[in-house]
Order: sequence, then C-alpha cells, then structure tokens
Amino acid sequence: MEVRELNQLEEAPMHLLLLADPSQSLNEEYLHKGHCYLGVEANDIVGVYILLAQSSTTIELVNLAVAQQFQNQGIGKQLINHAIQVAKNNGYQTIEVGTGNSSIGQLALYQKCGFSIYAVDRDFFVKHYDEPIFENSIHCRDIIRLKQTLG
Repeated sequence: MEVRELNQLEEAPMHLLLLADPSQSLNEEYLHKGHCYLGVEANDIVGVYILLAQSSTTIELVNLAVAQQFQNQGIGKQLINHAIQVAKNNGYQTIEVGTGNSSIGQLALYQKCGFSIYAVDRDFFVKHYDEPIFENSIHCRDIIRLKQTLG
C-alpha cells in the first residue's frame, strides 16, 4: 500500500472520513486545518487519516478510517505508523489521538502501536453531537485520549 498526501486537485474521501467521525462539519474543519493522507492500493483509496497540529511540539492524528472491505488486514496499523513517521520527520515531540469509549478495537490498536491513555473527556459525544452514537452495542459518550512521545 502506498500512503500519500491528498493533493489540492483531489476531493477528500468524505465517505471514509465519516466512518471515523459522523460530523460533516468537523470533518470539513479538520480538512481545512490539517493535512490529509490517503492509503492507496491498486488505485483504490482504502484508508485515510488527518494530522492536525496542536502546537509547535504536538500533533494530533484525527479521523483514521479504513474502508470496511479492507478492515482487519493491517492497513490501520500501517496508517498509524505512517502518521507517527510523518510527525517525527516534521519535528514533533508528541503525537496524540482520541477515540470513543466504545471503540474497543481502535483502543487496542492504538496501544499496540505505542500510544498510552492519558485523559478522558467525559460526555464529549453527548455534549457535541445531536444524535447518540452506538458502537459495539455501547453508548459512545467519552473520548479516550492517548499519546506517544516521539524520540
């Protein structure tokens, strides 16, 4: 799989970004403020993520998504590792990521990739989203924040 930055002439794969975050307006904001990367296999976009600078030393990985037919094939891990490398290459000291309390698989994957939980934003999804989100039969209420120190 090739991972490359979205170029200015391309449209972002909103259908994939909406898998990671159901808010169209937040996705558009992330695209405007951040850098979008595509995982491409045989000319098909199979995954996506956005890196969003939080400060001169910290960058956040947001909206990581893999197309459903390509899930459980290691693509998410490849995209995370690519994001970590991009962050290192650009001189960031810390990379952060947040995911829902109901995102059991994602929580495991981020920890396998070297991230550690450092905070919980309680009731984030209840306060900021109009419709309740359910995943794995769990009400998604909180954001679990994870980070990794880059060295």
